Amino acid sequence: MKSLGLIFSNARYFAPSWVFASINILFGTWAIYIPTVKENLGIDKSQLGIAIFCLSLGVFVVFPFASSIINRIGVGKATWYGVLISCCTAILPILSPSYYILMGSLFLFGASNGFTDISMNTLVTELEKKDGTKFMSASHGFFSLGGILAGLGSFLIGPLDNPLLHMGMAIALVFIVNFIFHKNFVNEIAATIEKETFSLKLFKPLLLLGLISFIAMGSEGAIVDWSGLYLKEVSLAPEALWGAGFLGFQVTMTLGRFTGDGVSASIGSVKMVALGTLLSIIGYVMVLTTSTYLAIAGFAICGPGFSAMVPELFRIGGNVKGVESSKGVSFIAGAGYSGFLCAPPILGFLGR
Repeated sequence: MKSLGLIFSNARYFAPSWVFASINILFGTWAIYIPTVKENLGIDKSQLGIAIFCLSLGVFVVFPFASSIINRIGVGKATWYGVLISCCTAILPILSPSYYILMGSLFLFGASNGFTDISMNTLVTELEKKDGTKFMSASHGFFSLGGILAGLGSFLIGPLDNPLLHMGMAIALVFIVNFIFHKNFVNEIAATIEKETFSLKLFKPLLLLGLISFIAMGSEGAIVDWSGLYLKEVSLAPEALWGAGFLGFQVTMTLGRFTGDGVSASIGSVKMVALGTLLSIIGYVMVLTTSTYLAIAGFAICGPGFSAMVPELFRIGGNVKGVESSKGVSFIAGAGYSGFLCAPPILGFLGR
């Protein structure tokens, strides 16, 4: 919890951490109104799936260009501009009057979120290197916290009865807090490194990190999408417990991210990834027993396992010798998001 105390006591660290929360507040608030948008536009599930794919497509399209833009304008300005663009594009899906405009709106929203994601992770990597501190894991904890805040916002659906107003309130919250604190990071630039010519030796560590990121975030996506169905159809859990696996996973992941920096400072990033892998394997073994309560406990154990892995992969990727931090982070993010988006449908196909 030391890094959490650091964030709340120093605006230099709170400012970028709030950007992490901001992205999930905006995305989570949009997700709440997916059924409403579907009903208003009169589209079916397959059309909705294609529209949501456009959001993912926007994320992927921006990855190859993000590092160059970040290096050109500075990581602090890139993060601030990313927040502003995300605030502007978050309202578009709610406003979409037609299916095709919805597709375009989600593409822009995904692209802005993807750019901000790379910028904010690069920013935290640079601050950690400059200040000799660790708060990457706690920053990812703020991302989870943003999702919780968006979820609590769902209680406003009935009283407000106005999706546009609700999203406007979420955007206002994100913008106002970031406007107050962005001066603490907006002038940050990535440290100049001595570039090395491309070689397989340079690429190997990134390839390995990317593979681990693909598996870790793919597993996270699978748990988010399939844990409830697994408990219902495989473990034959009672209806009241169908969401218990997902809840346990989210709670322990959030707690793991808020405590992860302290553990990482003690044992190092490599051992942290190894520890996370071990916890995740133990969790999956418990899930595969198919016993309802062991499966729920297994999902909960996977939470701190994956919470330990993903932030450390960004941290390691941003510190690979001879590789600019923005490019390392971009590669890890691209591989991770590929897993997050691809793993659930692959498992669905295998489980048919």
